[in-house]
Amino acid sequence: METQIGIEKERRKKGQSIQRITPFLWFDNQAEEAVNFYLSAFNNSGIKTTTRYSNEGAKASGMPANSVMTMSFQIEGQDFMAINGGPFFQITPTISFFVNCESVQEIDRLWGKLSQNGTVMMELGGYPFAEKYGWIQDKFGVSWQLILPGREQKIVPCFMFTGDQYKRAEEAINFYTSIFKDSGIIQLERYGKEVGPEGAVVHCKFTLNGQEFVAMDSHENMPMNFNPAISMVVNCETQDEIDFYWEKLTEGGFEGAQQCGWLQDKFGVSWQIVPNVLGELLSQPDKGGNVMQAMLQMKKLDIKTLQDALNN
Repeated sequence: METQIGIEKERRKKGQSIQRITPFLWFDNQAEEAVNFYLSAFNNSGIKTTTRYSNEGAKASGMPANSVMTMSFQIEGQDFMAINGGPFFQITPTISFFVNCESVQEIDRLWGKLSQNGTVMMELGGYPFAEKYGWIQDKFGVSWQLILPGREQKIVPCFMFTGDQYKRAEEAINFYTSIFKDSGIIQLERYGKEVGPEGAVVHCKFTLNGQEFVAMDSHENMPMNFNPAISMVVNCETQDEIDFYWEKLTEGGFEGAQQCGWLQDKFGVSWQIVPNVLGELLSQPDKGGNVMQAMLQMKKLDIKTLQDALNN
């Protein structure tokens, strides 16, 4: 199977852009089942890479040695990653994924598939803002907002600000767009006096590194917060990039949540600042465990230290 590095090299040869920010889904031990479920639901989908727990990784995580650790996959042109990480975090609707559908047949088919043993958050039907729309939390807890008509980017991550972060969407949008290149606000709508929390964000489309995202303040404050069950991986080419994103995104963030390249920013959103070569280093059959051991000692990742661990 083609490695992540090989895939990226081929993309460069073909002049294709690399997805800088990748959603990362944390499961207890259902990652493989969930990935296969999503591949069966969406077209233009496939598994890119699979890594397994080394003996060292198994000891650190409590997962069985040689069991699936991570899976990198793509659905409808959007890269995702999934991990079997144990029962530490529970996915919530604070981060969901818009699916921009091209036809009634497509939205009906996806709704039928994703709603199997799931929870309906908003019924599929016609709304003032869309010809057809529905919000479903699937059987693995991941939330999907299906909408017709669609946009160019098929799947778009969506941040919903509620709980401790209620009504902070606009602040967060401005923070993120100040950090990432090729970023900006496409469209921002606020609640008026008649409906919802006045001045809060109803819906905002914005870009980070050329990728489209959505943010909103929840209509009513719900008792849930962002957590590491869904994080955003920032793929970095150099140590300078890692240093830059780590410094910017940790500003005012949760220091106790910083480890192994993971951080939680001041809004509670989790990010992983990682070098592109990390998956390749961890997957080495003889020395990948050394890399894992080195990574477990770090907060911010250091490429040279990880590479040195592979050579020791």
